[in-house]
Amino acid sequence: MSKVDPGTGWLKRVRRVPSPNQDARPAGCVPELIVIHGISLPPGRFGGPWIDRLFTNTLPPDADPYFAALQSVRVSAHLLIARGGRLTQYVPFSARAWHAGRSYWGGRTDCNDFSVGIELEGTDERPYTARQYRTLTRVILALQHGYPALAAGAIAGHSDVAPRRKTDPGPAFDWARLEDGLRATGARFLREVLV
Repeated sequence: MSKVDPGTGWLKRVRRVPSPNQDARPAGCVPELIVIHGISLPPGRFGGPWIDRLFTNTLPPDADPYFAALQSVRVSAHLLIARGGRLTQYVPFSARAWHAGRSYWGGRTDCNDFSVGIELEGTDERPYTARQYRTLTRVILALQHGYPALAAGAIAGHSDVAPRRKTDPGPAFDWARLEDGLRATGARFLREVLV
């Protein structure tokens, strides 16, 4: 798994599709929270270029009836983990991705200021894949290693930071599986990273 380059905020050796939907974090804000999302475009369908196109403001309105409603939407996430486990980075971790919207966590509002947004290709109801959990586990460990403020392990779903607006990653996301994966993979991962 690639390491985080703290100087640039990019993961090394992963696919990059830079999104214009980002800006600077407020002064003094660093990543302290990981927010996990679920996304599929069109809803319930996987694969294709549509998530990249959404995050780069190039989604064609005539490609699917659902896309017309997204033409004025400007969103992004730091990362996407596709169904097969492929990782794409859109925004450096040093910048603010536009993923959480109106949100609240730990007594603070505007979670985009201090969080990393990770999208999993999926739906609230359909189980995420084993490859997605493996990639997510390793990405979280890399982030916790690269950003000390994330080491405390604050991880939430989009539904946790925006409970009246959002439902993702939904009941299909297995929080216990992620927790077990982080615990089981942690020591081995740190040995790999520190070598």
